[in-house]
Amino acid sequence: MRMRYLLILTLCSIFSTAALSLAQDSAQPKRKIILQTMPHYPEIARRMHLTGTVKVAAIVTPDGKVKKVETLGGSPILVQAAQSSLSQWRFAPATAESREVIEIHFDAGDQQ
Repeated sequence: MRMRYLLILTLCSIFSTAALSLAQDSAQPKRKIILQTMPHYPEIARRMHLTGTVKVAAIVTPDGKVKKVETLGGSPILVQAAQSSLSQWRFAPATAESREVIEIHFDAGDQQ
């Protein structure tokens, strides 16, 4: 049963990553990032040597706090870590709320 679960997660990851690479656009935030926390690399992803990119859209308030995070693509195994990290980011103040599209890259070789 566990092997079936891991196989399903792996397949989801492969298809999600493939779909993401086809639909990439410039994912550079418009507002300057003041504080950027690194995501925690999930243990299951570490064991599977899973790498990939999670693409998210963040709604940022005028004072620079992340109000909401929406996943646009990426491995389901990595999404929660990316969302948790991004919710702690801070952006430069602005006159209005903005939507920032960001890509967070996970590489098993970079993790300890």
